[in-house]
Amino acid sequence: MNIKSWVFFFVLAICACTGFSQDRGKGKVLLSDMTIQMECTEAVDALYNFEFDIAEKQFLWLKQQYPSHPLPYFLMGLSNWWKIMPNDIVTIYDDDFFAYMDTSITMAEKLYDEDKMNPEASFFLAGAYGFKARLQADRENYTSAAFTAKKSLNYLHEKKDNNEDLNPEFLFGKALYNYYREWIPENMPKLKPILLFFKRGDKEKGLEQLKEVADNAFYSRVEATTFLMEIYNDYENKRALAYKYSKYLRETYPNNPYFERYFAKVCFFKGLLKEANVVCESILNKVDSSYAGYGDESGRIISYYSGYIDLRLNKDSVAAQEHFLNNIAFSRKLAKLDDAVLERNYYHYSLHHLAKMADKQGDVNKAIEYYEEYVDKAGKKSKYYKKAKKYLDQHVEKKGWWRLW
Repeated sequence: MNIKSWVFFFVLAICACTGFSQDRGKGKVLLSDMTIQMECTEAVDALYNFEFDIAEKQFLWLKQQYPSHPLPYFLMGLSNWWKIMPNDIVTIYDDDFFAYMDTSITMAEKLYDEDKMNPEASFFLAGAYGFKARLQADRENYTSAAFTAKKSLNYLHEKKDNNEDLNPEFLFGKALYNYYREWIPENMPKLKPILLFFKRGDKEKGLEQLKEVADNAFYSRVEATTFLMEIYNDYENKRALAYKYSKYLRETYPNNPYFERYFAKVCFFKGLLKEANVVCESILNKVDSSYAGYGDESGRIISYYSGYIDLRLNKDSVAAQEHFLNNIAFSRKLAKLDDAVLERNYYHYSLHHLAKMADKQGDVNKAIEYYEEYVDKAGKKSKYYKKAKKYLDQHVEKKGWWRLW
């Protein structure tokens, strides 16, 4: 895990603990208003299915109805967050995202000033500050991320959980806190001294709480399910559960590139190559057809999966070579925005496979080019570094005389 992910999870754990404020205050509570939820159901589903025009039309209508409430601004911010999710190196949505979250914070602060026990004020302040901190960390603005996360602590209240209508929404923050409060020191010992200031968590309890949110919440349901999918796959090594949640998200929101891509990832690493192959074909068709969110990052990742599947499952080296070349092309295109893309494994693995194919085809010079790029970008600790160096040591003298100049 890279430093951006470490900071993200640390920030998230701080922000999550603000979900403890749960005494009912005065004023209209939109979060638990069933009429609002029914009106927003189609819009929220559209958001997660990347039908942003449909979603934002409803959110803007909600803004007209409740111009002083933080909910519509938060939902518009969430819409821009999901535009960023498929490829976080694209920054064109950042300004709109921050503007909407800042407005949600402003509206929530007004509610809080009127009544410090208002549960919605705490919810939106925690949520908006939390999402802001997440993106600031992704942008490597760590000082800003820490400052933003610290602000959320101003809304921490040690109260009993007596707001039953809002419990599923508030439980999301408690679940994340319980899980990551223990996960962080286990995986990042350098942060242990800082976490001494925070009450202990409970990973198993956190997972159970996430399941409850995924089953019962409205606004936090999909976010909780997404975390369950990622936690079970990336940290708990429970691929069967990761498969369950990723399949559900992909089937429920078939045009969400992040969910579909993640399901392909779970199938791929679980060894379900036939199923992964079908999903990969779906994704690449959507990339070619310019579906919303199905851009170069989806092409980069899925091209590698498809190349590997063609080699191992389909026994089609010609198709595999084309997919690996596409991975190289997508990676180099994305590197114009962030050259760190060329440090990622799928780019290196594609170079390795292309080098082997070129050598098998008798094109030693081409194989040398691929291996030279691999050695340059992958580093000494990479999986195929020794093989690449050995090949270069054995064949570099066989390059044409024009390559010596």
